[in-house]
Amino acid sequence: MALIHKATLSPTKVELLAAWLPSRPWYQGEAGAPVERVASYRFDDPEGVVGIETLLVKAGNGPTYQIPVTYRGGPLEGADEWLIGTTEHSALGRRWVYDATGELVYAEALAQAMLTGSGQAQEFMEVDGHLEPRQPSMSITTSNISTDYAEARAVIAILGTDASDPTVIQTDKLTLTIPRVLNHGVTSPGAVLFGTWPGQPASVPLAFANPR
Repeated sequence: MALIHKATLSPTKVELLAAWLPSRPWYQGEAGAPVERVASYRFDDPEGVVGIETLLVKAGNGPTYQIPVTYRGGPLEGADEWLIGTTEHSALGRRWVYDATGELVYAEALAQAMLTGSGQAQEFMEVDGHLEPRQPSMSITTSNISTDYAEARAVIAILGTDASDPTVIQTDKLTLTIPRVLNHGVTSPGAVLFGTWPGQPASVPLAFANPR
């Protein structure tokens, strides 16, 4: 599950992405275009240390972008190129926000969610000392899961990441492909993660997994 704190962030997630997005080679809008959140989904970190969230955002009248991020309580050694920025969390203190496609914990979580059909983490908020479930802002489903993936689920290393669009993560056992500019017409073989959200009732491919 994902525990969501009632808290304020300064700068907010959207403000961090508004500064970071124009530096990406796949960004199609104008610098300074207003960024708005469309929806999001989360995965579990088995260790309960790293927050793993994928944000869907739009910049101005441009397309919908998919931005997987991780939240950490301290900097990740050797990951400066993946750092989006830092934010002050009113409950947790300073948080380091990374482009998750460079992180093993994200690759592991994505592989498990896709290849076991476990989907997204259930979200809870602490209210008056007890946990209350929070309705997700979007739904995700998987397809084309095969027994061929039984051993490939246990990702233990990232061999390299091509940060283009789509972003391709080469792991020790899988090739994970994550479209950045979402297009429901994109197709690929292998296991597929689909998403739907308000205003987008037709399933849109969010990620693909293929054994290496």
